[in-house]
Amino acid sequence: MPMFRDFPLSEVYRLLEPGPVVLLSTAEGGRANVMAMSWHMMVEFTPPLVACVVSGADFSFAALTGTGQCVIAIPSVELAETVVAVGNSSGRDTDKFATFGLTAQPAQAVAAPLVAECFVNLECRVADTTLVDKYNLFVLEVVKAWIDPDHPDPRTIHHRGFGKFTVDGETIALKSKMP
Repeated sequence: MPMFRDFPLSEVYRLLEPGPVVLLSTAEGGRANVMAMSWHMMVEFTPPLVACVVSGADFSFAALTGTGQCVIAIPSVELAETVVAVGNSSGRDTDKFATFGLTAQPAQAVAAPLVAECFVNLECRVADTTLVDKYNLFVLEVVKAWIDPDHPDPRTIHHRGFGKFTVDGETIALKSKMP
């Protein structure tokens, strides 16, 4: 039998991180911004709905609530240091696209920019704000999706807390009745 020990409740998030660290871009008043985010999850297949937490203290919160639009861009492990640098700075006083060498490209369905260096870009509109006041939880509908075919099997990073990340490993295929 394993010998379990107590684990701090304030660190449970490190055990349940739902997916890869992503970049969330917004644009308001002609100013684009990008932030790093790891608290997100799929909540519906069709239409594709993504729930995510954007802190009310984040500069992106005002743009997301003001415009109801964003882009979720998925970076590969090659961008890990850039992603952490983006996450460790504020858009209030930094043009993160220029500072960190990211390329903003026009989206098709939303005002927020695509991030050219990422292998996936998901254009989103806010679908539900019911839980924003209480939990800073937005439900986003993906209205346009882009994928870079030159990256058929990219590896992503997953936040483990305190500056630690896990990198995706080997992909395995198992029979499943689920999509």
